[in-house]
Amino acid sequence: MKWQIVKQNAAGKDVWQYDGTLVARIGEAVLIDARFDRDDFVFNGMPICRGDRFIEAYYADRWFNIMEIYEGGTETLKGWYCNVTYPANIQEGIVTYKDLALDVMIFADQRCLLLDEDEFEALGLPAKIKEKARKIPNELLLLFQKNNYQSIKRWFDQA
Repeated sequence: MKWQIVKQNAAGKDVWQYDGTLVARIGEAVLIDARFDRDDFVFNGMPICRGDRFIEAYYADRWFNIMEIYEGGTETLKGWYCNVTYPANIQEGIVTYKDLALDVMIFADQRCLLLDEDEFEALGLPAKIKEKARKIPNELLLLFQKNNYQSIKRWFDQA
């Protein structure tokens, strides 16, 4: 079944939309299979190419989403991109999430980067929201360690 993914900025303005296919729905979470539909570029050392496969986990009760990135139509894992977000709004056929700019990038070899701290600080979020969001990168890293950096298809329902 086709689903639409809508990324919004922290203020709720749509910034990107694309389609994916529902893989699974468990409780407050959905797993979506999508293809990257923009021009090729290199992001912090990871090439992202048109047609790369993204397996994406969205949660209505968690402050993040996870995108597992595979090279084209292969099973060659490039890594994971994790957005710190408000909990996703999951309706039938559509996922909308508000991005809080702070991101965690984990390469297939388990190297990781914390990204966009300056953009996060510039958002001017309320103190409680900032405090909650600042804890998410560590939660994500612990989640990946707990699951031995396996595919999120195997553990997304445990997050």
